[in-house]
Amino acid sequence: MEMFNSHSPVLNVHGETCDTVVYFLESFIRDNVKLGNVYIGVIHGRSSNILRNRVHELLKKNHNVDSFRIDIWNPGMTIIKLKIDKKQ
Repeated sequence: MEMFNSHSPVLNVHGETCDTVVYFLESFIRDNVKLGNVYIGVIHGRSSNILRNRVHELLKKNHNVDSFRIDIWNPGMTIIKLKIDKKQ
């Protein structure tokens, strides 16, 4: 069973603006779909939840995202499961 682990790709947007997060996150997801990675992570921090809310808003709209959740061990990170076509 495949799952998120220490070798899974992670994007760190902590400290970025909401506008730059859009570009970085969409590119990161697109690249990982091409690479066939099912699980990825995004570090957004946990201070004011502004970045977390923006990341989650973008993930809800992205057709390549199957599901996402806050990491139980690190609430400043979201774990994302991508929709990957196994026939590629």
